[in-house]
Amino acid sequence: MSSFTDRADAALADPILKIAVERTAGTAEAKRAIAIDAFPDFEAARTRAAAIKDHVITNLGPYLEQFEANATAAGAKVHWAQTADEACRIVIDICKAAGAKTVARSKSMLGEEIGLPHALAEAGIGRVETDLAEHIIQLADERPSHIIWPAMHKTRDQVSALFKAKHANPHIEETIAAMAESARRELRGAMLGADVGISGANFLIADTGAVCTVTNEGNAELSLVPPRVHIVTAGIEKIVPSMPHAIHMLRMLARSATGAALTQYTTFYTGPKRPGDRDGPAEMHIVLVDNGRTKMRDEGLAEMLRCIRCGACMNHCVVFRQIGGHAYGGTYPGPMGAVLTPALDGLAPNRDLAHACTLNGKCQEVCPVKIPLPTLLKGWREKSWREGLEPTSMRWGLGLWAWVAQRPVLYRFGTGIAIRAIRLLGKGGWIASMPLAGGWTRHRDLPKPAPRSFMAQYQRERRS
Repeated sequence: MSSFTDRADAALADPILKIAVERTAGTAEAKRAIAIDAFPDFEAARTRAAAIKDHVITNLGPYLEQFEANATAAGAKVHWAQTADEACRIVIDICKAAGAKTVARSKSMLGEEIGLPHALAEAGIGRVETDLAEHIIQLADERPSHIIWPAMHKTRDQVSALFKAKHANPHIEETIAAMAESARRELRGAMLGADVGISGANFLIADTGAVCTVTNEGNAELSLVPPRVHIVTAGIEKIVPSMPHAIHMLRMLARSATGAALTQYTTFYTGPKRPGDRDGPAEMHIVLVDNGRTKMRDEGLAEMLRCIRCGACMNHCVVFRQIGGHAYGGTYPGPMGAVLTPALDGLAPNRDLAHACTLNGKCQEVCPVKIPLPTLLKGWREKSWREGLEPTSMRWGLGLWAWVAQRPVLYRFGTGIAIRAIRLLGKGGWIASMPLAGGWTRHRDLPKPAPRSFMAQYQRERRS
């Protein structure tokens, strides 16, 4: 995989990508603002949501044991996976035991995190992504670029061309409705004919053993109820104590993710089909996945386990909206990904992510569970520095800057010369190119600086 710098550079050079990302993220930002304005005492609700998650994370063991007992009593089989490979192995074994040739998968970022699509392919098991955006991603053989809108980086024209190339009976009219109908024709039979349905979980209800899924298309219901076997893969942090807690979190999730009061389809699954039920799977398996979550809790990243995967942080991130999600390189993009990816995949290959942030705090401001994302990102920066992962050029450069900054007279003399030199490169109020700053001026505007530094202007104002 190329470096973050190379991926970001390629993204910045793609004008279509920026239009596609900005259109979707901008709409999400506007809708969220309207929904929050109409939500009474939203700040109090955020505080309660954060408290619920903190309580669960602190008492994770007892709540997971309670969930296992209640899910088992309802007829489900609960499995425990310490690692991503173990989780995939459990899912593959269940599919093979069921004689599955094809599986229908409802959108799940946990599945992407553990590499389940690749594991199914290696096992020779056909996979059908039933979420419309994930269907687009599967046809394009790409990774999701957003946790709510996986195909947000594609324009309507690109999707249209993809469907015409890949669908057996593609659309004729160039309308969204016609394209959706084309996808429906392609997916409906696969949903109803799959041997196994696989989903994630938005929430796990400890006191009932229920699993909650949230979608806007109804694809989870169509792909999980008809098959003989339903497999759930869920991170252990998805647990909540009871239904009232789940309802509170759902109110926060929908508004923060899509700006809606409630998502179109919110379903609770409690065990497999019972005698007298008209439909439902004969078997239900729940795979509870750690994959570094316990380590995160014990090593200073417990607040990140509050995350309910709403995507609000990336919708409001000035960096994400310039480069999109693929530039981040991991399963999770944006501010949340910049914190999670080093924890999941190691800091050394992902140290650049913590630096891909202006620390403006907007992500923390909109987070429905008050995750202090800028603080956590600064923590990764500090750890990277302590472990000697920063390039020698940066260490020497910062050392030189610190030496000069501790000598005010020298610092002001140097900034005065630098301002005069930089101003010579300006034209029309902007600087198009500058030595050693090509990474900035190649894709971004650099304003011509004022004739004097802030301190010089401040001192002049005081004297006058």
